[in-house]
Amino acid sequence: MMIEKKVTIGLKTGLQARPAAVFVQQANRFVADISLVKGTTTVDAKSIMGLMSLALHQGTTVTLAATGTDAEEAVATLSEYVEGGEV
Repeated sequence: MMIEKKVTIGLKTGLQARPAAVFVQQANRFVADISLVKGTTTVDAKSIMGLMSLALHQGTTVTLAATGTDAEEAVATLSEYVEGGEV
């Protein structure tokens, strides 16, 4: 089953450099296949290069999607982080 959630980047620096690395590191803790969708572009959320290619700045809205046994937990944890919380 696919879990999806629209999230708005709340981190001051967006998902650039260090925050993107932290996001990818956290995403890789989950078994689920996780992706980020911005407009018509979908990238693997476990790929730093894919994530950086989206140029996600504060205020950007994206869809976080995951499929797999821990998809719900993955979406909850990662969305909390990008919205400006802590992982």
